[in-house]
Amino acid sequence: MEVKGPVEPVPRGVLRGRWAMLGPGGRAFLQVLLLCGLCVSALGSGLMDRVYTELGYGHYAERRVAWLPRFLAMPCNCLVNLGYMGLGAYWLRREAAPGPGQEQAYRQAVFAWMALVYGPVQWVRLSSQAQRAAALDQWLTLPIFAWVPAWVAELLRSRGQRGPRARAWASSPLLTQAASVCSYGLALAHRRGFELALGAHIAAAVLSGLAAQSALGGRASRRHLVLAIASCCGFVGLKLLDQPLAAWGLLPAPLSGHSCSKVCDILQFHHSFCFLDLLAREKEARRHR
Repeated sequence: MEVKGPVEPVPRGVLRGRWAMLGPGGRAFLQVLLLCGLCVSALGSGLMDRVYTELGYGHYAERRVAWLPRFLAMPCNCLVNLGYMGLGAYWLRREAAPGPGQEQAYRQAVFAWMALVYGPVQWVRLSSQAQRAAALDQWLTLPIFAWVPAWVAELLRSRGQRGPRARAWASSPLLTQAASVCSYGLALAHRRGFELALGAHIAAAVLSGLAAQSALGGRASRRHLVLAIASCCGFVGLKLLDQPLAAWGLLPAPLSGHSCSKVCDILQFHHSFCFLDLLAREKEARRHR
């Protein structure tokens, strides 16, 4: 019988070379796949079964249409998720701003893949009204918002805006994602822990956007930043006012505050894309002046 020697570890440089060979789109896809896989595995173990989520069609102002299949039970709330998927596909195909090492293409692709994945996740939650699907919907919201500060940190990295520790953090977006994913643990500690984590993520995204605008922005990027913040306010406000808007009769059926909040969320995604893309192009233009 042939005795094999010890298996030698793959050199770190080789691993980095193979990772780079995937290209920005491939690396982005694997990162989002890993993120979703970790969340689904944790949910499958029952770790987040104690998290409070709103289950049942009674939590939505849009009434269920009994003769439609479950995946279209609330047509507006369900079909609006096609917008996330279309947005993600659009930005995956759109050429990214130029930059060294294709880092901008990678960050744009990560954001696009998260949008593309988020639509089906929300759709599953609506159609199943299951605890774990609802928890996954909440959980994935956090790293989506966290990607804005991570992208901004990369844009500001070479401008001397931060110290060595912050530069190391910015150079590893996986650390940003890991911290964001772990913050969902607040939902286990308190009934409103998710709202607290989400509020912190939104504040970080807005503050980082303002910092980036101050350092790199112009009139066009300012317009997209304002529209992104306004869309974020619409996303939060309309969702909270879902039932009151229906009670006051301010929206024609079958529209509801919840479905309109998702339209604002898609607009928020898009204007954030536009804002960050413009800043990346401005940074590259300044580098060649």
